[in-house]
Amino acid sequence: MSLLRTTSLSCARRFRPAFRLYSDAATAGESSTEPPKDDAPKVDAALVKAQEEAADLLSRLRYLQADFLNLQRNSAREREKTRDFAVSNFAADLLETVDVLSLALKSVPQSAFAPSETPEGSLDTPTTPPAKSAKEHLQELYTGVEMTQRQLLQTLFKYHVKPFDPTGDAFDPNRHEALYQAPIPGKTPGTVIDCQKIGFTIRDRVLRAAQVGVAQDVPQNSEEPHT
Repeated sequence: MSLLRTTSLSCARRFRPAFRLYSDAATAGESSTEPPKDDAPKVDAALVKAQEEAADLLSRLRYLQADFLNLQRNSAREREKTRDFAVSNFAADLLETVDVLSLALKSVPQSAFAPSETPEGSLDTPTTPPAKSAKEHLQELYTGVEMTQRQLLQTLFKYHVKPFDPTGDAFDPNRHEALYQAPIPGKTPGTVIDCQKIGFTIRDRVLRAAQVGVAQDVPQNSEEPHT
């Protein structure tokens, strides 16, 4: 019995150092593969800094994109203004032509175009077409002037030049030029009652103010009627 115990103890002493040596080596290998615990805060700080820099660069990129879009829009508006102003002088010179055509059309009353009456009882049938009367020539002249005026206004409209007649509107010194004032019963003072020359705009800018007459206050009779 004592011999068996002695043999067991000797075997345990013989294999114990080898087992301890193996376990120590394994522990040393595992600890060598782990990163030092002191480097973790540095890695986190570097990651946060990189994220902040990326966010800052993205914000700058968005600002640059917005500035570029604004520059494009401003450039487009400037080009439109330059184009509009380039034709302003040309269009302004043509407005007088429109005025002359308008006066020519107004000078011919519509009653001049009424059909002539054929004398009753006349049975004569002309064998040749009758010559044009003065009224027919006048009708053709009026039609030609009217077509010329319409074509000219269409050309101006293509360049964003539009006429406006402010009759009945409130007087606006930015759009109207007052030629006279008159007390008109039933008309609100400051209202445009007559348009001598129509105005013109090019887009939103006044190219020529309309020349108008304006209603003023009707003077009240200071004397009361006798009873």
